[in-house]
Amino acid sequence: MTGPAELLRPRDADALRAELRRIAIVTGTPVAFGGAVHAGTLVLSEFIGTRTNGMRGLAVQPKSGLGGRALASRRPTSVADYRSDATITHHYDGPVLGEGLRAVAAVPVVVSGESRAVLYVANRDPSPIGDRIAEVMVQAGRRLSVEFTIRDEVDRRMRLRATHSEASAVEQIRTEQLRDLHAELLGLSQTLSDTAARNRLRGVSERLARLVSGVIDPDDPVNLAPRELDVLAQIALGCTNIEAAQRLSLKPETVKSYLRSAMTKLGAHNRHEAVVSARRRGLLP
Repeated sequence: MTGPAELLRPRDADALRAELRRIAIVTGTPVAFGGAVHAGTLVLSEFIGTRTNGMRGLAVQPKSGLGGRALASRRPTSVADYRSDATITHHYDGPVLGEGLRAVAAVPVVVSGESRAVLYVANRDPSPIGDRIAEVMVQAGRRLSVEFTIRDEVDRRMRLRATHSEASAVEQIRTEQLRDLHAELLGLSQTLSDTAARNRLRGVSERLARLVSGVIDPDDPVNLAPRELDVLAQIALGCTNIEAAQRLSLKPETVKSYLRSAMTKLGAHNRHEAVVSARRRGLLP
């Protein structure tokens, strides 16, 4: 499933290609290409000025070839003649030389100490890549590093927000279930003929209400009669007076009377205010 961060984040490949275009325009280098690192492997995907598709999709391993060396060392590197250079491995001679590339420079895009992409420029003649071109590439790598860092931070915050939202939803469901249980315990207590058992069960429901509400010792306690609390617990679940009456085996007029009495004690002007006030005092979960 695609998460919110993935939906919002622009394609890194687009930013990479934009920098390659800038490098090609500023330096006049005939060939510029590059790619992002996936699971430790550099995959070449963006090309400017190439004549063949031989390098498209090429997977470059760390320390292999020029790009693999830049990937592993996290430092810019170059060769004046790819064909004959003895400082690099020649795993990719086929596609590179097939494109006719000789002088090549590679600059890694480093984010949090890891290479995330590699930028290349190349000439078809064997000659050292000049310092000016190298500096333009390094600056491009730095810009991409900053851009990717910002995108990573946005992704991190979006994931945290999503995780928090999921946790909040789970907590809300849990709270509603506890409120249902609280109302059920109150209703069950009224069916017991044993006074001690009834009081004990109501005591359990009171502790549950305080546990869920987080109010252990309210500043302005209010004493509600058992039936007033029973009615208010049903109202808190969204029941109408008629539904509360059916659940509590009472007449609707009786429920209305208990509710009115509870509202008066709580200083509430309507049923919603009464529920809020009762929860604030730890009377309801």
